[in-house]
Order: sequence, then C-alpha cells, then structure tokens
Amino acid sequence: MGKDSRTRGLGARHEERRRQIAEALLAMIDLHGLDAVSLRDVAAGAEVSLGAVQHYFRSKDEMLLFALDYISEQGTDRVRQSLSLGGQSPRAVLRGILAELVPGDDRRRAELRIATAFTARSLVNPKLADHLRAGYAALHEVLVLLIRQAQDAGEVSAGPDPERAAAALFALAEGLGTHVLIGHGSPETALAVLDEHLDRLFATAP
Repeated sequence: MGKDSRTRGLGARHEERRRQIAEALLAMIDLHGLDAVSLRDVAAGAEVSLGAVQHYFRSKDEMLLFALDYISEQGTDRVRQSLSLGGQSPRAVLRGILAELVPGDDRRRAELRIATAFTARSLVNPKLADHLRAGYAALHEVLVLLIRQAQDAGEVSAGPDPERAAAALFALAEGLGTHVLIGHGSPETALAVLDEHLDRLFATAP
C-alpha cells in the first residue's frame, strides 16, 4: 500500500471517528439538552475514551461546531436530493424542502430539538451564530432560486419579490415546525397551512 493510500485511509478513519462522536453528541443533546452535555458524557455515548474525544476536539465548542456542520450537511444532502429529482415543478420542490422543517416523524423531531438547542446557544456564542447564519443564507438562496424559476415558467407572476417571498415561506415553515415540536398543533395542520400559503403564491400567475 502506497503512502497516499495509507494517508487517505487514516483520513477516512479520522473522519469516521469524528462522525461517531458527533452522533453521540447529538443523541445526548436530544435527551438532556445542550448545556447539560459534557465531553465525558459524549465519550461514554460514543463508547470511546475521554482522551479520544479530546484528541479530535480541543473544546466543547469545537465539538459543537462540528456537530452543527454535520447536521447542516445532512440537510443539504436532502435539499440536493430534492433538486436532483427530475420532472418536479418548482412548487413541488419548494414544498418538499419547506416540509423538512416540519417534524412529521421521530427523526425530524429529534433534529429540530437539536437545531433549537443550537439556536439558543448561538445567542451567546458568535461562532455558532456565524454557522447558523451561513446555513440560513444558503437555504434562503435555494428558495429564492426556485421562486424565480416558477416566475420564469409562468407559475408565479412577476409581481412578488422572490427575496421577500422566500423569507416569508422560510419563516412560516420554521415557525410552524417549532409549534409542532412543542405540541401546539399537528404536523398535518402545519403542512395544510404551508400549502395554503403556497397556493396563494402560485395563484398569482397570470
């Protein structure tokens, strides 16, 4: 085995161990909340030594940043999958992306609980806030692009400003998701409200 192959193998194992630790961290956050989680807790959850965790992450904040990136990558992958499916209208892709923000199953509820914990932490952690803003901006741009595509296709009139329409839909879906998470409404009701707003946007077509 050549040096380059060995280096790639070590890099892959390094990344896999970091992801293993990130998964343990996310599970702990889901169960106990972000502030209650320690490096020692995560080491126990990942079934590795505390020294192994400290080898990959110098501090709790560094580990949190990696876990936030990990969640963002998963969300980005789902968005890419939605965009890569052929034969879908801009509205269908928009709806699919926004529906991801509404926790309709255990996986999404866990992810939203974790995302909410990170959002609260970001109010006092500028690095986390930077990561969240970057993720929000990226998703906002995708929504803007889809709305512009719908306008170009004649499915939405040229009247609505894509930037504001995207911001409204994003805020609506995220707010509905939070309401569902705390038990103020069901996923079905939240999605019905989302569909009504999409109906109004797409009803503006000539």
